[in-house]
Amino acid sequence: MVIAELILVLVLCFYGLDPKDQWQWESIGYRTGYIATAQLPLVVLLAGKRNIIAWFIGSSYERLNWLHRWIARILFLTVTIHMGFWFTNWARYDYIKIQLATNPIVQRGFAAWFILLWIVLSSLAPIRRWNYELFVIQHIITFVGFFVAVYLHLPAELKIWVWVPVAFFLFDRVFRACATLVVNVSLLNKPPTTLAPKATFEPLSANTTRITISNPRFKWEAGQHVFLSCHGLAPLQAHPFTIASLPADGKLDFLVKSKSGSTRKFFRHAEESRGLPSASSNKCHDRSVILEGPYGRIRPLRQFDSVFFIAGSSGATFTVPLMRDIVSNWMVNTQGRFDTSNPLMPSSQCAATRFIRFVWVIKSRSQYTWFASELETVNATLTQLKNASHKVEVEMSIYITCDENLEAINTSSGRDIVLEGKDPEAYGGTPFTPQDNRLDDVTEKAKNSVMSVDSVSSDPMMEASAATSCGPNGACCCMQTVEDEPEALESGRQCHCHCGVDSIEAVKERIGPTQSFESEKHPSGTSSSDEKIETMHWDYPPIPLIAGRPKPRKLIREMLEQAYGESAVVVCGPPGLVDDVRRSVVYLSDDRAVHKGTGAQGIYLHTESFGY
Repeated sequence: MVIAELILVLVLCFYGLDPKDQWQWESIGYRTGYIATAQLPLVVLLAGKRNIIAWFIGSSYERLNWLHRWIARILFLTVTIHMGFWFTNWARYDYIKIQLATNPIVQRGFAAWFILLWIVLSSLAPIRRWNYELFVIQHIITFVGFFVAVYLHLPAELKIWVWVPVAFFLFDRVFRACATLVVNVSLLNKPPTTLAPKATFEPLSANTTRITISNPRFKWEAGQHVFLSCHGLAPLQAHPFTIASLPADGKLDFLVKSKSGSTRKFFRHAEESRGLPSASSNKCHDRSVILEGPYGRIRPLRQFDSVFFIAGSSGATFTVPLMRDIVSNWMVNTQGRFDTSNPLMPSSQCAATRFIRFVWVIKSRSQYTWFASELETVNATLTQLKNASHKVEVEMSIYITCDENLEAINTSSGRDIVLEGKDPEAYGGTPFTPQDNRLDDVTEKAKNSVMSVDSVSSDPMMEASAATSCGPNGACCCMQTVEDEPEALESGRQCHCHCGVDSIEAVKERIGPTQSFESEKHPSGTSSSDEKIETMHWDYPPIPLIAGRPKPRKLIREMLEQAYGESAVVVCGPPGLVDDVRRSVVYLSDDRAVHKGTGAQGIYLHTESFGY
């Protein structure tokens, strides 16, 4: 598409003209100026959040933002050609300096080119991601400066080409402002004319904040996001966050990783508010927030026979609601046979999906608690459906790549787990104690687990790889790729590292007196590294926990081999994971000769990556 646009622009610039003919340089300069001016409306139109083009093609603004940047680069190329031919024409008479010094039109045009150069350079990914808030502010300022310079540079008959993109920009801003007022301001609340949404901030493991807004005033679809701003904590900032809940939940949930700027302020506020009453006569740690959206579109996944979800860390905020949405639609075929109070409410459309494969890659077991109730609800609903002879299947697995509690030795049920390591709090996890009230509700499901400090392997190959298996602060990171997931679960293959395995006494000291330990000597020896310590009950999910990294190509291939129809692959996470999945889908599509007469069904790929 970008190449086609580039070819079209170059053809329009040079058609019927000879760049080698010096007497046509002035004509080329005029024409390229006209073509550059005509591109302004498209550049602005692609930049809007309420994007008309995206609406027509059934997409969303973020899927077209890359096209906005490339069209702007083509515009810069056109303007450079425009200026280059004028300068080349003047250079024959040594006239460039005189024009720049005395001609106001040339001065304004050169100023517009220089501003556009800065806009293009500052929009490159490394600079844009270095400080996004600063990028947005300077981008808007330079945008205004560029259009002022262009307006003053153009002759009167072409100034309309400046007013058209300005009208597009103002329409987008006014429409967004009106939509934001509808979403946020409610005259039915007390006091009236105040911002209605009140958000609670809850600190979670791994420096993550759960932001919850009860009874939102708008509807959304799974996979959408909103721009959230809390001016009481982070003035004049709005950031996009994926909605981690479904409308049937009756609330908006966001999981926000603490990085810098506003996200760090959110987490600090959540920590400071921990333990405070939710409301009082004078103080309330709930904060007013402003929401803009929802935004984002994805092709309905219910139309695919098999769907593969893979997420890294907080990318599960995108994949979990989509999975829950499909499972909720499975209930349509059994209307009237289940209790409609189930959090996974049936939708008005029936899902054709038969098989779901869900993979989540996290750094610590404590991160599982982010979606523990949601995943357990999915399992409970799946059990109901199977009991009603509904032929559907959901396979879930969680890969742990960096955790003190590294070894995951699963039984056939995937619940009995042996942990190698120490303190679950090291990555922000909350230790479960026998007195923990949360265990009262899950006593029947809880399994005994053993926290052990195993002897370090003396295998030279293992020792050679140990240096690459150490994470921050000496934490164990399992960097190996799991080639065969069933074999890894059945054999109980372990992942070792040499990142400072402590003695039992050190483990006891760091975990603290709230947990009780009983040490036993290993029958084969008396070394402290062979001792096993018994710890408290953990409520582990009925989902396999695997130490290591997944191999997306193999997992996707297994899903495709059992599919009866077209399949979908959805990934959300760090750029490395997204690129790996993208390459895997391309490889498998070519390998299976999709749409090449072999009868192999198509593969739909949807990617979401962290960052701007």
